[in-house]
Amino acid sequence: MQPIKASSYEIVFNTSGYEALNHLIQASTYSKIVVIVDSNTHEHCLSVVLSALGTSTAIEVIEITPGEENKTIQTCSGVWDALADLNADRKGLVINVGGGVVTDLGGFVASTFKRGMDFINIPTSLLAMVDASVGGKTGVDLGNLKNLIGVINNPQLVLIDTGFLATLPKIEMRSGLAEMYKHGLIASEVYWKQLSDLSTMTIEDLNTLIYDSILIKNQVVLKDPTEQSIRKTLNYGHTLGHAIESYCLPHTDLETLLHGEAIAIGMILESYISTKITGLPQTQFDQINNVLSEMYDAVDFSKNDIEHIIELLKHDKKNANGKVKFVLLECIGKGIIDQEVPNELIYEAFDFYATTQ
Repeated sequence: MQPIKASSYEIVFNTSGYEALNHLIQASTYSKIVVIVDSNTHEHCLSVVLSALGTSTAIEVIEITPGEENKTIQTCSGVWDALADLNADRKGLVINVGGGVVTDLGGFVASTFKRGMDFINIPTSLLAMVDASVGGKTGVDLGNLKNLIGVINNPQLVLIDTGFLATLPKIEMRSGLAEMYKHGLIASEVYWKQLSDLSTMTIEDLNTLIYDSILIKNQVVLKDPTEQSIRKTLNYGHTLGHAIESYCLPHTDLETLLHGEAIAIGMILESYISTKITGLPQTQFDQINNVLSEMYDAVDFSKNDIEHIIELLKHDKKNANGKVKFVLLECIGKGIIDQEVPNELIYEAFDFYATTQ
């Protein structure tokens, strides 16, 4: 696979990706390399990365606890302390080996420690490969509120090794697939159709779909790196999806949802709303609802749950002047930003979801 050129870095793949990684390290004069992993990627992925590194530079490993609930400033503080104990400096390199939590948090830690270290992302989950590791967004949650603390800062390189997906549970694969569906819905009807029936998908097909998903996201980010306009379309499904994810996290009576599972619900709800506001054709909405409902389990929300989810919308990062801003669909392949949605229509969308899943 050919490298994908981002604004100031490349996204490289598999064997040739490790060659690019070693070339970058050898061409630099890094004082130290620090690899950030969680306990899962420490066990399943770290040895692959370390064995592929061809460098005499000192390598240290920092392990964090896995899970969205640990994507916090408190975890950052622990990693900052560890970097200080290791005498890391601004001439060092951080390599993040893990899923979205590791790449988001590790990128933020590197971007802020001593006002900035270089970092490289090696995503190990499907979600991190097609979304979290690409585009320069870094950060952590504030309590249960998603990604409220962070900066946009590009890595030096993103290395996609699809071999790591063999270690991934099916539920994590489905979570990542939601972001791929999103890319089709906001930018490419052709890509959406390719994803709509995965019954005969091969490993080669999956590699191509991952590549094309990254290509779509990268093209959007190149046009709007700081999310002033078109990049907001990448938040489709995330306004309600993030609120649902945040609400479910601390509530033991509801199943904790993976990011992609919550975003899938958000895409169904926001597609329903799109039929009422931006003219998404009913036939296209039916396609979206059928595909996503077949792939993801339904969740039962009480009236009280929905009220609290809607209350959480006020914390969404797209909001402006106290108004909640949604990304909606005009049609499959075209997202429309900065749409205001009355609460009554959000309740109506939840009612639809409850009666059709």
